[in-house]
Amino acid sequence: MNKKTAISIILAGILMGAVAGIGSYKVFFAHATGYYPGGGAGYDPDEVMKAILGRKSVRHFTDQRVPRETLEHLTRAGMAAPSALNRQPWAFVVVTERARLDRLAEALPFAKMLKQAPAAIVVCGIASGSAGSDYWVMDCSAASQNILLAAEAMGLGAVWTAAYPSAERIAGVRAVLGIPDTAVPLNVIPLGYPTGEDKPKNKYRAENVHWERW
Repeated sequence: MNKKTAISIILAGILMGAVAGIGSYKVFFAHATGYYPGGGAGYDPDEVMKAILGRKSVRHFTDQRVPRETLEHLTRAGMAAPSALNRQPWAFVVVTERARLDRLAEALPFAKMLKQAPAAIVVCGIASGSAGSDYWVMDCSAASQNILLAAEAMGLGAVWTAAYPSAERIAGVRAVLGIPDTAVPLNVIPLGYPTGEDKPKNKYRAENVHWERW
């Protein structure tokens, strides 16, 4: 093997490693949103399942900031969720200001990890009173799950912390973020790069699956 060939093999290996590192989140977006960051098309179903089965509730974050573009990708994933009558009754508040994240942590008893997280997305439902609006909780829950899965696929950590249905928590989140009465904060999703302390759990239980009938 000559020197030129050896260098080519090394460079190819480096490139493959880089692609493997970013591939998971790209294929997730191609599948879930029809949008492929950086161009290209198609997805690998194995990578999608990897993101789904690897998802975990992350409560420990590094201090690395999450780029604005990454947060925008997450909201795009959220809006790709299904909704009753295609009403899409959601709105998202993206929070990165340290003082505001800390205030949210104080307003939510089970979201103290916000004091460490560099970002959060608040998923809100719009209950308009029109046909299909009664399903906003389910619709926004689907959007939230998309965000959680996209975060996993992109190498981020995230965790669902509830605001709804607690009147006290809803009021607290509204006060911090200026959310109008026409919108209801369903949850606050702290986001960041994980320290690696939180691990996925195998939740599959064969006894919970029924074939053809109960």
